[in-house]
Amino acid sequence: MAASIVIAAGGTGGHIYPGLAVADALRRADPTASVSFVGTGRGLETTIVPRSGYELDLIDMVPFAGLAAASLPFALVRSTIQARRVLRRRHADVAVGMGAYLSVPVVLAARLAGTPSLVHESGAVPGRANLVAARLTTNVATAFPDAVSAFPRSASVRTVGMPLGTELAGFDRSELRPQARQAYGVDDATLLVLVNGGSQGASSLNRLAVGLAERWRERHDVRLVVKSGPRDHDRTQAALRASGAAHLVTLTPFLERMDHAYAAADVAVCRPGAGTVAELAVVGLPAVLVPYPHAPFDHQAHNAAALVAAGAAQLVRDHDATAEVVGPLLEAILEDRGTLERMRSGMVGLARPRAAEELAAWALELAASPASLTR
Repeated sequence: MAASIVIAAGGTGGHIYPGLAVADALRRADPTASVSFVGTGRGLETTIVPRSGYELDLIDMVPFAGLAAASLPFALVRSTIQARRVLRRRHADVAVGMGAYLSVPVVLAARLAGTPSLVHESGAVPGRANLVAARLTTNVATAFPDAVSAFPRSASVRTVGMPLGTELAGFDRSELRPQARQAYGVDDATLLVLVNGGSQGASSLNRLAVGLAERWRERHDVRLVVKSGPRDHDRTQAALRASGAAHLVTLTPFLERMDHAYAAADVAVCRPGAGTVAELAVVGLPAVLVPYPHAPFDHQAHNAAALVAAGAAQLVRDHDATAEVVGPLLEAILEDRGTLERMRSGMVGLARPRAAEELAAWALELAASPASLTR
């Protein structure tokens, strides 16, 4: 009988896209497997998951923080009952939680139903929801080795990395680079800096990009690609025009081809979210990392730590992210090919491109376990 795997992944792309990478890896490993998702009606999963070809069941769980947290006890009971109905209807052999508040009721429902479950923690500092979910299962996967010690000793914890889609997991820089550089209109002699504030953009990084462009506006050997995010795009565009340096910048609210952006760039300036850190390692792109200053427990700085220790990246705090501070750092990196190559080698040494396959194999292993087969 074909295995049925239910994946809880919702809220932001940082949980949804790794979940989809695992789902795709499951289909490659076992084309007969049934894979579906659980989400909420408030997250990006309502559009991303169906568009990716997977069925989505909705439950009514609320975040652990914010105004909704006051209703958490009631919501947990309600959403656990809903999740158990989903698992029963899907004849689930395994439940996989990709992190955040959504994982808790799904893993709890699996525990009550006697269904094996698996939780993935994407950050170097585990979130509160996953610390709760990890007490409901013995199977925990982490993206960072540093996260292992935070989980119960009774759990089976494996560091597998961050699941990435095939377009990045199978990244070939040398093959993609000529086409990507042509798409951005830069020649081999031009140094390209990618400034990426994440899916929503980052105002401080956009301001930094404007400052860098102004600093370099007389140079002919450097260009910037700036992903502004939709909210700050018009303001950044106006600032670039006022600076007289717009000719150095390709400004876009979104990047349709992240693989092209990574292949074309020589160095990145970005937030060290868990997904971005994993991507930088896989594509071998040196970086200046600027952690989001309001991240809980400063977890983005912890995400960056392994890259900095390997000599693959430099860390700059958000309040120091100015052209006067970051400009000289980038110039020192870009103007020394030996430094670039050492940083790139350090990145590649940290890469875990097969994380999705490892998680998929673990889920299928659990589906074939006696606990699943004798339910």
